[in-house]
Amino acid sequence: MRLIKAFLVGFSGLVIIITLFSLLIPSKVMVSRGVLINNTSSAEVYRQVANFENWKQWHPIFAIDSADLYRHPPAIAGNGSSFHIIHHHQDIAIDLVSADTSSVKFLLLAKGENNIENDIVITQLSAQQSVQVEWRAITRLHWYPWEKFYGIFIDKLTGPGYEAALNGLKEYIEKSPLSP
Repeated sequence: MRLIKAFLVGFSGLVIIITLFSLLIPSKVMVSRGVLINNTSSAEVYRQVANFENWKQWHPIFAIDSADLYRHPPAIAGNGSSFHIIHHHQDIAIDLVSADTSSVKFLLLAKGENNIENDIVITQLSAQQSVQVEWRAITRLHWYPWEKFYGIFIDKLTGPGYEAALNGLKEYIEKSPLSP
């Protein structure tokens, strides 16, 4: 009986210490990736990024056969519109928050997952005919210790996906002729 009591006290103390330590870890994690696209204008990049239907041409997840994209409501495109993608039998909603010539902001919502605020920033570099595109993804974590510790690894887990998407955008735009 003494051994069980000592084990329970020790285990409870360990859980409390881990929980208190996890409270020191920030609950907001930002992953940022960027790419420099040559021989293009910011308007061309904006055309590709602001319309989610164009993502099929350069985003790896949208390009695969199993991903279906549909708009809700069907007639509306622009701020406040929502796009859904079915990927690996999971419905993922992409809600467009705002879009202007320098930035596209949207929320990525999946059932059972943390909401991810995304911001794609488009910057024309005046010294050369290049555009810098930066993808920022902000994940807000719950207070649970396992989520906070997961937050430490979010950059390593999701960063390569953002890099692949940006590199796909770069390759697509640099291969296609500059449109007015």
